[in-house]
Amino acid sequence: MKILKNCMWAFLTMVCISASLVSCNDNDDSEVAGTSKITVRMSDNPGDYDEVNVEVVDVEIQSPDGGWMSIGNNPGIYDLLDLTGGVNVILADSVVPSGYLGQMRLILGDENTVVKDGVTYPLHTPSAQQSGLKLQINQTLQPDFTYNFLLDFDVQHSVVVEAGNSGNYNLHPVIRVTTEVNSGAIKGMVEPMSVQTLASVQVNGVAVSAYTDEFGVFQLNGIPSGTYTVTLTPDPASGHAVLVVDNVVVVNGQITNMGTLLLP
Repeated sequence: MKILKNCMWAFLTMVCISASLVSCNDNDDSEVAGTSKITVRMSDNPGDYDEVNVEVVDVEIQSPDGGWMSIGNNPGIYDLLDLTGGVNVILADSVVPSGYLGQMRLILGDENTVVKDGVTYPLHTPSAQQSGLKLQINQTLQPDFTYNFLLDFDVQHSVVVEAGNSGNYNLHPVIRVTTEVNSGAIKGMVEPMSVQTLASVQVNGVAVSAYTDEFGVFQLNGIPSGTYTVTLTPDPASGHAVLVVDNVVVVNGQITNMGTLLLP
């Protein structure tokens, strides 16, 4: 079985949401003239499935008057397993009126499935189909600026199978939302690349993690500026020990490349 890795751009749950935007502003700045550009990308976090296929219909943002504006221009069915090792997909790339942006929401369709042990099951998302997955942004968009939002989908905590092994899978999405200007990323390559390894850091008490891909590459997205300890945990069956790397510096808007890391 393949294991879902990283670390997406990432969806919120109606029960549990982790929204991580460092810069928040109030509504007093809503009347800002001009236009701003928004891009919305999606990536994933680890989960123990063969595939998790999500149909994205649209991305909408909330206008200052409380209405919703469509900005999505790349609808489709995406296997979150493909969005690992720094790979992501662009869901929206649009010019919008500048001003206060309170919420964003992701509209999902009906073609959502999960594959486990080679068997495909429907993935139910009733609340998402009716009103969309609401994500808190709370940021003022300044004229002539580009804002790159990353939705980091935590599959491990989003896909739920009902009690009794009924085979009915429900999606209660959990998403971390970050902006490129307010966060950076940590990237590296683990040797031997044949050993699947989990890379993780603690961000404000929350673990952000990503598995290495088939080339041994991992990328941890949405990491605010600061100094971190990166823990590399290899598959226990490999015989390799855990590697801990201290003093990894992250700068907002940049990717910190740790280079090649040898497992002990």
